[in-house]
Amino acid sequence: MQIYKGMDVGTAKISQEEMRGIPHHLIDELQPDETYNVAIFKERAKGLIEEIKGQGKVPIICGGTGFYINALLYDVDFDQKADPDPEYRKKLANLDPDQLFDMLAKHDPVSAEQLDKNNIKRVMRALEFYHVTGQPISEHNESQRARKPAYDADIFILNTARESLYNRINQRVETMMEQGLVEEVRTLLGQYDPGLVSMQGLGYKEIVPYLEGKATLEDAVNAIKQGTRRFAKRQITWFKHQLPQAKWLDVADYRDFNHIAQEIRRSYEQRA
Repeated sequence: MQIYKGMDVGTAKISQEEMRGIPHHLIDELQPDETYNVAIFKERAKGLIEEIKGQGKVPIICGGTGFYINALLYDVDFDQKADPDPEYRKKLANLDPDQLFDMLAKHDPVSAEQLDKNNIKRVMRALEFYHVTGQPISEHNESQRARKPAYDADIFILNTARESLYNRINQRVETMMEQGLVEEVRTLLGQYDPGLVSMQGLGYKEIVPYLEGKATLEDAVNAIKQGTRRFAKRQITWFKHQLPQAKWLDVADYRDFNHIAQEIRRSYEQRA
């Protein structure tokens, strides 16, 4: 989501000051109504990795979107034959989330177990893939994961006890509200359609009903907190299943994040 300009508070986008002069990429590159997907990310990231390595430096991939990380690490092949079918997508757009999810459970039960039914974009993409190729996207993804990794990567996952994690999430949402999340969404709605994929991100889609007078601010804030907690829970499950080689670091075991960074550096240097 940080790829989009103007979506700063809701994505906790890093500031120029926080960057401390270190080049950061794939941030503020597109307008919210421009197309972006995992295939575009993978190709752009691959080019940047080669550019950074060519400078004699080590590229660091940061983020929590496991699907994108795996696509990069395993150089997943996004076959052109699986491109969206516009007519079929129109048909799907007329169905409600429950109907879409029922279809997915019928054609691709593995994906249905892994996806949140409210993540309409991913559910529709899985249905489109099956419609166009006749193969469940879960089978395709599994075959791609069986490929040899494209990079010799060290993977670190930061986590902590569930209660502490959820408290951090709740505080993060409160901080976003103090930093002006409502005004940020109001500004975006003045320029863009709320139905855009970018506007379906956590922290954005929940504020829209409040601005439309369909929900209270308290309801919107609670929805963001709840949605983020659920997302974090799914992330943890996904990473444990998909990245068994990763090293997990409990933030409670370290004095601060500088010490975590030092631990990651030590681990990398010992392996190198």
